[in-house]
Order: sequence, then C-alpha cells, then structure tokens
Amino acid sequence: VCCKNCSFAKKELGLKQVKPELEHEAMCNPKFQAKFLADKGVELFISCGLCVGHDALFNAACPGPVTTLVVKDRLLAHNPLGAIYSRYWKRKLGIMDENEV
Repeated sequence: VCCKNCSFAKKELGLKQVKPELEHEAMCNPKFQAKFLADKGVELFISCGLCVGHDALFNAACPGPVTTLVVKDRLLAHNPLGAIYSRYWKRKLGIMDENEV
C-alpha cells in the first residue's frame, strides 16, 4: 500500500510544507495502510521503506505479525533497493551480462 494512500493535506493540519506552492502536499498515513491491509485479510504484514516513526505507527496498528523487509535510507534517495538492482553493483561485482550496458 502506497504511503500516500488516504493521505492528509499538510495545509489542513497547519503543518509546514516542503513545497509551499503546492495546493495539496500529502502527509503519509501509516495507520490507514495497516487498516487497508487488515481489511483485505492480510495475515503477515511486511514493512518496506517506511520512515522512522511511521514504521512504529504502522507496526502498532497492524492486528497481526509484522516484519521489516527494507528500511528507508537517505543515501539512496529513499530508494534502498536501488543498490540491489543497479548496474553499478553488477559491474563492481563482475556479474553483468556480456550484452548489458
């Protein structure tokens, strides 16, 4: 479930926006993510790339077991799996196909 699923507008809550010129800058809703999944009958909740704090809210709102697959990081522009599938590491480890650029 995308973190912006059933999001709130930061302006509605009087919060500072990163881009004030935007009419709607979404704020994540980790409790709704958990509810959405629970309503779909999920039995094992897997967290992938949630912000610190949002992960705690998500975990607390899940009615079943939760595990974290991937954490968010700023080094890779919030794309922690980018290092796994990038050509940089394939090239560095010598595992690129011959015809791969």
